[in-house]
Amino acid sequence: MTKRILSGVQPSGKIHIGNYFGAIKQHIEMQDGNECFYMIANLHSLTTVRDKEKLNQLTLDLALDYLAFGLDPKKCTFFMQSEVPQHAECTWILSTICSMGLLERAHAWKDAQEKGKKETTVGLFTYPVLMASDILLYEPDLVPVGKDQKQHIEITRDVAQKFNSTYCETFKLPEPHIPEEVAVVPGTDGQKMSKSYGNTINVFAEEPEIKKAIMGIQTASTPLEEPMETEGCNVLALYKLMATKEEVEALKEKYRTGGFGYGNAKKTLLEKFHEYFGEFREKRIELEKNMDYVYKVLEEGNEKARAQANSVMDRVKAHTGLKIR
Repeated sequence: MTKRILSGVQPSGKIHIGNYFGAIKQHIEMQDGNECFYMIANLHSLTTVRDKEKLNQLTLDLALDYLAFGLDPKKCTFFMQSEVPQHAECTWILSTICSMGLLERAHAWKDAQEKGKKETTVGLFTYPVLMASDILLYEPDLVPVGKDQKQHIEITRDVAQKFNSTYCETFKLPEPHIPEEVAVVPGTDGQKMSKSYGNTINVFAEEPEIKKAIMGIQTASTPLEEPMETEGCNVLALYKLMATKEEVEALKEKYRTGGFGYGNAKKTLLEKFHEYFGEFREKRIELEKNMDYVYKVLEEGNEKARAQANSVMDRVKAHTGLKIR
C-alpha cells in the first residue's frame, strides 16, 4: 500500500557513511511504491552555520549527494525548506498554541544547556516547532527517523493534537518509521559515527582522505601472527555494511586463522569501500558538470512542495480566522 513519506536532512557538513547507511539508503529505497517528500532542511542549519558561502555550498553538496546516490526527481519531491515560506508561517501559528513546558523537555534543548553551548538561542529552543511545521505541512503517513529522534515525532503529534482540539480537525497525525534492522554505524574510534566526534569516513572525499580515515580506524593491539577477535572490531563492523554474507564469512575466517593483521583488514575495507561507493562517486563527478540540471530539479521540487504546503496553510488560516473569505 502506498504511503506518503516525509524526511529532511540538514546541510551542516559532509555526508559520511553513517548518514548513508543510517538514513539516506532507506530514503532512496522508499522512493519505489511510495509518495515521498525529501527536504534539504537549510532553515534548521542557521542554528549552527552562519556563513553565507558555506551554507550555499553545503546545500548544493547535499543536493548533489542525494542525486548521486540515486534519488529520482520523477519518483519524489526533492526541495529546499527555505524556498517554501509556509514553513516559517506555520511555525509562528503553531508556536502560539505550543507550551513552553513541551519545548523545555526536548532532548536537544536540554543537551544544549547541559553542555554549556555559548548561545542557547530562541531558534534552538523553538526548533521542534519548525520541525512540526516541516512534517505537518506535507500530511505524511510516516516519518523515517532514528530511535534517538523519536521524541521529535511525539512533539509534532502533541502540537498537532493541541491545534486540532483548540480549533478543529486540521492536521493529520504522523507516525515515526524506525527500521529495527538499521544498526548504529561505528566511527573510526568505535563511538557512533558523527561529525561532532570527528570520527567519520566521508563518502565523497578525495582518495587520500578516505585512505587516511580507514587506515586510522582504532583496533586492538593483537600481534600479526595471532588470531583476531571478530566481535567488537570496528573494521569488521564497517565491512559488514558493504559486503555480502559470503565475503564477511571469508574475512572472519582470516581473522580466526591468524597471520592476517588489522593492516590487511583495513586494506580489505578500503577496497570494499571503493567497490561499494565507486559508482556513486563517479555519478557525482558527472553531476557537478551539469549544475543546471541540479538547479532545475530543486526548482521543480520547490514548486511542488509550495503547492502542497499552501493547500494545508489555506486550511490552517481558515480554521484560525486568519482567512476572511
